[in-house]
Amino acid sequence: MNHYPARKFCLKCLITLLLVAIFIVMSFAYLSLNPLALFTQQAMSDIAIYTARFFPPDLSPSFLQKVWSGVLQALAISAMATLLSAIASLFLALPAAGQFGRSAKVATRFFLNFLRSVPELVWAVLMVLAVGLGPFAGTLALALHTTGVLGRLFGETLENHSPNATQALRLAGASNTQAFIYGALPGIYSQLLSYSLYRWEMNIRMATILGFVGAGGLGQILYYELSLLHEQQASTVIMAMLILVVAVDMISNKLRRVQMHSLG
Repeated sequence: MNHYPARKFCLKCLITLLLVAIFIVMSFAYLSLNPLALFTQQAMSDIAIYTARFFPPDLSPSFLQKVWSGVLQALAISAMATLLSAIASLFLALPAAGQFGRSAKVATRFFLNFLRSVPELVWAVLMVLAVGLGPFAGTLALALHTTGVLGRLFGETLENHSPNATQALRLAGASNTQAFIYGALPGIYSQLLSYSLYRWEMNIRMATILGFVGAGGLGQILYYELSLLHEQQASTVIMAMLILVVAVDMISNKLRRVQMHSLG
């Protein structure tokens, strides 16, 4: 019979839990939030009445064609933005990993931090002001933010990769770029692809939201229908968003499994 030593009382754990609980209570008090107000009879009745206005969804052929156009636009925005940012991140990964010296590394990482610190919606607003309403603004907004994220991830992946192959190529006379393409890239491309696929999933979701600021896609249709109080049409758009996200998740997971199988 095995005897395990009794766990010691964790005072730090208890103090941490108490502090978290205190901060939560203080946050509710500071924001004047009353969670119980959501469960009053009047609130529940209002929620039920408003939810009922979303059914049945509008499945007329003309509106479904409009929604299908928005789905294709969201897919195109996310795919193009992810592709552009992945290409840009490959070039930025070299200086971000310190391949061109300390100064270039600091400057590149500061630039990447700036790109990803600005939320996609803020970039979308700025791009709408710069290029006007439509999918081009959404593509640019997602590409800028995603470049900041992927550039940092690509740079850290390259920095953590074994430098033996690249050093051997440099000793043979190859440039930093050539050493990266022929020495480091074959060993890290699978990880870079996984990062890119994951960001594509996230960009699909964001592409459906950026339309609220006029950046095209399903979000723009949803914002338009909700503004006109067309709840049934909005319900159809929401269903299309859900189906799109689920489908993209399935495709991305399938691609990852195929990639892992090819790597053995």
